[in-house]
Amino acid sequence: MNNLVSYMDGALIIISVLLILSVIMQSKGAGLGGLSGADTGSVYTARRGVERTLFRLTIILSVFFFALVVALVFLVK
Repeated sequence: MNNLVSYMDGALIIISVLLILSVIMQSKGAGLGGLSGADTGSVYTARRGVERTLFRLTIILSVFFFALVVALVFLVK
């Protein structure tokens, strides 16, 4: 059981780093202001190509992250 929890902890770390990177890559601003959430005055446009893929990847990673955390909570109890 401890071995499984160790593997799940490692997977949780990897997924969290990938989730952070996917969120950072979605920022539309070119400078540090875009990363901090400063308004650049851009108008919302539809996601196409790489943006859509990155958006879907972020959703999938967040679902896996949530499911892994819930599974870890039940395993550790």
